[in-house]
This record gives sequence, C-alpha cells and structure tokens, in this order.
Amino acid sequence: MFHLPRIATTLAAAAIAVTSGLGTARAEPVEILNVSYDIARELYAKVNPVFIEHWKTETGDDLTVNQSHAGSSKQARAILQGLQADLVTFNQVTDVQVLADRGFVAEDWKTRFGNNASPYYSLPAFMVRGGNPKDIQDWDDLIRDDVTLVFPNPKTSGNGRYTYLAAYAYALQKYDGDDAQARGFVDKLLANVEVFDTGGRGATTTFVERNIGDVLITFEAEVENIRQAEDEGAYDRVVPSLSLLAEFPVAVVDRVAEKRGTVDVASAYLDFLYSTEGQEILASFNNRVHDEAVVEANADKFPEVDLVTVEDVFGGWDAAMETHFASGGVLDDLLAN
Repeated sequence: MFHLPRIATTLAAAAIAVTSGLGTARAEPVEILNVSYDIARELYAKVNPVFIEHWKTETGDDLTVNQSHAGSSKQARAILQGLQADLVTFNQVTDVQVLADRGFVAEDWKTRFGNNASPYYSLPAFMVRGGNPKDIQDWDDLIRDDVTLVFPNPKTSGNGRYTYLAAYAYALQKYDGDDAQARGFVDKLLANVEVFDTGGRGATTTFVERNIGDVLITFEAEVENIRQAEDEGAYDRVVPSLSLLAEFPVAVVDRVAEKRGTVDVASAYLDFLYSTEGQEILASFNNRVHDEAVVEANADKFPEVDLVTVEDVFGGWDAAMETHFASGGVLDDLLAN
C-alpha cells in the first residue's frame, strides 16, 4: 500500500543521506529550502542528492536541500506569512505570480527559465481500480449516477483547479461553447465527489488507503507513480480524450535568497531541472518534459491527448481565477446547489 508514514520515514532518511558523507569543505554548509506542491515529495527526494553531488563537483561546497510540501496555494500563503523559501517548485502559475505581485519573486520570473519557467508538465488523468470495473473511458463517464469521484478541493489545491477546469473545457467543447450546458455538466461531476481533500496527496490517500471512490482524478504523473508503487494490476490509468496542460512553474524567491546569499545555488538548482540529467529524473517520475532526446526515449509512456490551455479556453489564469474560483464565482455557485 502507498502509506504516508512509510514515505515520511523514507524522506527523513533521504534528507540525512544527501547531507552526509560530502566532506567538510565549509565550516557551515549552505542550506536552501525548496517549497513545493503536495505530491512532489518523492520526485525531489530523488533530484536533491543528484544536484548536491553536482554542486559539490562544480563548486567544492557542501549543500543541504530541505523540502516543504503542501498544496501549492497554501505554500504560497506560507511564504507570504514568513516561510523562508529560497526557491519554489509549484504546480500553478498564479501561486508564483502572487509572490511576484508582493515583491518576493522577480517580475520577470517567467522569462528567467525556459518554457515559461516550467521545466516539465502533466495533465489531469484518471486512476481507476484494477480492471476498470466501471468502464471509465472519458469525462462523460464521471457524471454517471453509479460513479463516485475523489479529487482535491479546487478552492485549496492547484491540482483540484486543473481538474475542475479540464472538465469544464471538455464540456465546453462537447456543447459547442454553450456555457450553461457546460456548467450543468460540471455541476453533475461535482455532485459525484465523495471527498474533497485539501491537496493532491490527501486525495490519493483517500482513494488508495481508505478505499473511497471509483475514480481518482489527479495529475497523470501521480497516477503512474501510484500504480508503480502498488501491486501490479491494482489500478489502471485512463487518459481522457481532452485534458488541460498543467505547467509546473519554478522561481527563485529573490527576497529570501538575496538575504541568505543563496541566489546562485537556488538558480543553479532550477537550471539543473532543465539539464538532460534533470529531465531524465523528471521523466522517470512520469512527468512530461521538453528535452527532445528525453521525450523520444519516453514516448511510449505517454498516450496522445488533445491538450488545451487555460489561456486558450479561459482567457488566462487571472480571468479563470476571477470567474471560477473567487468568492461568489462559478465554483461557489455550483457547490451551493
């Protein structure tokens, strides 16, 4: 089973491992804090020791990389309230942008790294129980009366917002742009949700360990990582015909990093994610990446999907947040029904 206590123990051991045995070149080794989204624990536990070795080779300096994980929006609020993040690896653009708007992150953060500061991407997909007993094939099946769902609360989770908007985008295409019919479709989908956890990992726990729901909707990468961690055949992946591009934006938190003298190492850490070695690690955790050689090597892992963007369908994240997720927005109206 995919047990959180086991994960916590593994990560604690990894944190000790990546900071030990690296020599004593500095009396006080450099420390940085990567504040990240909820389901990226195992990914960055793999990235960190590789980057630490790379940094040691390049500079001769010892380094400790600490991690903090929770819902992306919750993490952004924590930084605004004083969490000393040197860098962020989030799962929603607006959560970085709010830091930029408040002067924590540079205004030009999207152009400081490639692909709009998104070294990898994913999309909302479905995880169903082994053998797909409810014959789930696409979004239409999720509004059936005999199907129950689990996904994170869109009010608190970037993961959940992607799911909500992906379903809405599918419905808009299905009904030729008729917003009233699209709302009705999403209303039925929301009515089938058994549990709204605050973050992606909580939703996974509800589905896997508490055995609640017929379908877990989460990032494709999380679906595959969970399937690989469980007994073979315990769960199946279903990639819908249409989904939403989920970018994973990164940034140096300049206000903190400049004060702590960690701008260079924080920038190097994020640059590493774009290197071939970094992209290989990201792809090994079932993320879709941009490096052409790594994409080709992993092509058989990722089914084709009609991938739309928040910009194309909803006019960008600012418009989507105001229309759908702000107080009194469409989501609140639908949940009140």
